[in-house]
Amino acid sequence: MPAGNIGPLDGLLVLDFSQFLAGPVAAMRLADLGARVIKIERPGTGDIGRTLAFAGRVVDGDTVSFHAMNRNKESITADLKVAADLAYVTQLVAQADVLIQNFRPGVMERIGLDYESVRAINPSIVYASATGYGTEGPWRDRPGQDLLAQSISGLPWLSGSHADGPVPVGLSIADHLLSCHIAQGVTALLVRRFRTGEGGHVESSLLESMLDLQFELLSTKLNDDAIRVERHGEHSAHAFLAAPYGTYPTSDGYIALAMNPIPKLGALLELPVLEAMTDPQEAWDRQEEIEAVLAARFGTGSTQSWLDILDAADVWCAPVLTLDELLASDGFAAIRMTQQVQRRGMTISTTRSPLRIDGEVLTSEKAAPTLGEDDERVRAEFPPAGLAVPEKEAAR
Repeated sequence: MPAGNIGPLDGLLVLDFSQFLAGPVAAMRLADLGARVIKIERPGTGDIGRTLAFAGRVVDGDTVSFHAMNRNKESITADLKVAADLAYVTQLVAQADVLIQNFRPGVMERIGLDYESVRAINPSIVYASATGYGTEGPWRDRPGQDLLAQSISGLPWLSGSHADGPVPVGLSIADHLLSCHIAQGVTALLVRRFRTGEGGHVESSLLESMLDLQFELLSTKLNDDAIRVERHGEHSAHAFLAAPYGTYPTSDGYIALAMNPIPKLGALLELPVLEAMTDPQEAWDRQEEIEAVLAARFGTGSTQSWLDILDAADVWCAPVLTLDELLASDGFAAIRMTQQVQRRGMTISTTRSPLRIDGEVLTSEKAAPTLGEDDERVRAEFPPAGLAVPEKEAAR
């Protein structure tokens, strides 16, 4: 948070039982807004995300990706197969405002920390469950992983050209979207609780996040069964939008064009064949021909030279930046999307929350915790009180 400001979720206690990405990032989003998040981890190994390295990179014994998604949290260890540990965690649950978990369906029930059991000891708790494919149906027990959820949802068939096989999104888009939905649901239930005192249970899944992402396609298909996914040529960026929507090579990079009238582009780029296409239907019927003409023309000049022409005419376009070009750009610097966090004398750079509150960006200097970093302090703050273990199997 900005110096001197109190986060909107300040004073709320969140217990994060989740691993990998979707659950931890949902909890981190709440932490960035001021909530206190205590991560409950297995002794010895902790969150598997500590060792599942993005690009194989590790800093101070944990993966860089773990640092990126667990900032602003505390960590305690508990073996939920051990009665004393389970009893202590149950005591924390009784005092928490929010619980987040992303185990496969049935795991929390076996432990005795499913929503119904938790609600019995803490009626006002907001409980969040993130799964791979929901709690019902033939896919409920499949491994909930991003690529697998993308694949089941059909998403990889929407990118690339008709010459390609399936093209998955090269980032954990299902996990990230699920984290946003879970954080939104938790926040909504907290608002209800502040009004009525009533807690609640929010659930979502990787699959539902992928289906929600495709709301335009699915809604159109549901109302017109003739709709088919038919990808176009190598320059097209969308199976359901006409030319010139796509990316085109220039002499030194690439340029992207969104929806634009073909005759206007023809006039600006001195292409009479396009200038003569005054029937909007031609943008669909002659799509690959139009894209080929544009690609040939853009290849004769630099990206910046074409941006100078198109920007002046208010054409919807942009450069296609590489990772290095993005990081070196003035636009990236202006948006101030990075921050530095501190751990054991080390400075680690991460992204920040994408939100601004009252005109201020949300930043923090607290890094992801080491495994069990807060065991002693949290146990001193919340001393064991002899709470009984839930009468269910204590097993992960």
